[in-house]
Amino acid sequence: MNPETELWLFAVSVAASAFGGMLGMASGIFIVPILTTFGHVDIRIAIGASIVSVIACSCSSAAPFLKGRLTNVRLAIVLEIATTAGALSGVVLAGGIPTSDLFFILGMILLLSAHQMLGKRRSTALASTPAPTGRSTWRLDSSYPDRELGHDIAYRVERLPVGMILMYCAGLSSALLGIGSGVLKVPAMDSALRLPIKVSSATSNFMIGVTAAASATSYFVRGNIVGPIAGPVVLGSVVGALLGARLLISISNDRIRVLFVAVLGALATQMFLAAFGKDLFGGTT
Repeated sequence: MNPETELWLFAVSVAASAFGGMLGMASGIFIVPILTTFGHVDIRIAIGASIVSVIACSCSSAAPFLKGRLTNVRLAIVLEIATTAGALSGVVLAGGIPTSDLFFILGMILLLSAHQMLGKRRSTALASTPAPTGRSTWRLDSSYPDRELGHDIAYRVERLPVGMILMYCAGLSSALLGIGSGVLKVPAMDSALRLPIKVSSATSNFMIGVTAAASATSYFVRGNIVGPIAGPVVLGSVVGALLGARLLISISNDRIRVLFVAVLGALATQMFLAAFGKDLFGGTT
């Protein structure tokens, strides 16, 4: 592989991981289409490189997010149980449901998620630390520092059972369609659990690394992780993840929400096109 190609892979990974990490998504949502469409990389090799990049992205941004007190680790561990169960169910159901139907259903889910996130909802910020309730025995409620307001914002985790169901669906969709579940986790945490968007993104970023690590071994055993391609992608992901973490901490909640809604709309369009055997570039899937 020539230096120009390695530099291109590095640059693409920096941009994809910075944007994906800031929004709490797996960078593979952007890396896989770019590698296959513009780099003419085999889809299996692209997914293998993407899996490794997700792990690198999650690990790299973990320290800034934890230092900034944005990641709710306790909540992430609880939700990961449902996501893993959904992923295992997806493996069992794989092949039993027409792929076109799944793409169409996911497109509808993404559109509804975008509409829900774009609509105004009540602020989750609490004037003071919430009083202990039945839900607080889980010790999931927390707070995060808001640079704009200059003080900590307390928040309460609401409707946990609904959130667990949505996380199960996110893991199921991820396994059936081979997409990063972060694109569904963030709207679920934002809409169902009523978390601040920054907390949702940071917590999702923590979770996707755990999920990716569980599947990386199988890709490695099958020989789908190619060093000359995965190496520059991983290095770029580390740099991009650190950049994305800084952007998430400094950017306003409203801007993050608008960016996420725009990405959801683009992905929903791609899902609808894929349901009819086409893609955004006019080809066939």
